[in-house]
Amino acid sequence: MANIKEIRDRIGSVRDTMKITNAMYMISSNKMRKARKQLTETEPYFYALQSMIARVARHLPEGTEDVFLETRDDIPFKSRAKGYLVLTADKGLAGSFNHNVLKAAEDHIRENNNLKNYKLYVVGEHGRHYFTRQGFPIEENFRYTAQNPNLDRSRDISSVIIDDFRNHVIDEAYVVYTTMKNSITCEVQLKRILPLDIIQESRSKYLPIDTYNEEFIFDPSPEAILDNIVPNFINGFIYGALVETFCSEQNSRMMAMDNANKNATEMIGQLTKQYNRQRQAAITQEITEVASGARAMKRAKAAKMRKQAMLDEAKRTKS
Repeated sequence: MANIKEIRDRIGSVRDTMKITNAMYMISSNKMRKARKQLTETEPYFYALQSMIARVARHLPEGTEDVFLETRDDIPFKSRAKGYLVLTADKGLAGSFNHNVLKAAEDHIRENNNLKNYKLYVVGEHGRHYFTRQGFPIEENFRYTAQNPNLDRSRDISSVIIDDFRNHVIDEAYVVYTTMKNSITCEVQLKRILPLDIIQESRSKYLPIDTYNEEFIFDPSPEAILDNIVPNFINGFIYGALVETFCSEQNSRMMAMDNANKNATEMIGQLTKQYNRQRQAAITQEITEVASGARAMKRAKAAKMRKQAMLDEAKRTKS
């Protein structure tokens, strides 16, 4: 059993760790609040873009040919080259946040590609290290930190993916990221961004009643319009995924640190009880030793007095 000094040192160590976890909790809370505000401010623009794409798709003339209208249905699904943009964190200490994203991406690759004909585009140090250890080749290793997502970074990422789609390096593109369902639950999303489902759905669904009454003029051409607004939409989607991932990371880290604080508090309580028991046992032992020593001295004194009395009695008898 640990002695009193070891228990006291352990309590001090746990309290020092709690200072770190409390600081990490506060930092993550502040970062998440700023990122959510940033996303909320930009969402209306990208929602308007999505609506515009749907309107354009409904009015596209027959025979319009553009790379963003290609569905690649002539290629069997498992034979299509798929690109995966995987968004992870730069570090751990966030519960199962990184594990869930990496597992979703790896499972989709194994089930739908048989580990062939796929391209990986990775953001975040944790994802880079994981795929490298597992032997997955990384097509594009974006040297961006997962912290502080911005439109410039999302524009660079989207341009690489769009260029690969245009050049038929990939036939489909997916984004694997994490969203916050609420303040407690985060959910991994695997969304296809190319070919754009919104274009196919807009052209195949029933048209709104007033669609044919809309006056829609394509200038200079439908292809030029698509080539302008679709990349902007994909850029916005990737930016939103970056921010959602960053928010989810901070939320997961907050929950992990909160659980760590609760466990540390419980551990300190248990150690304090153990410390008090040990200290009480030590005090009791000291009192017992003092009492035992006093009794022993009393017995020794009584024995000495009896012996002296016997000697005195013997002297009187002789005399």
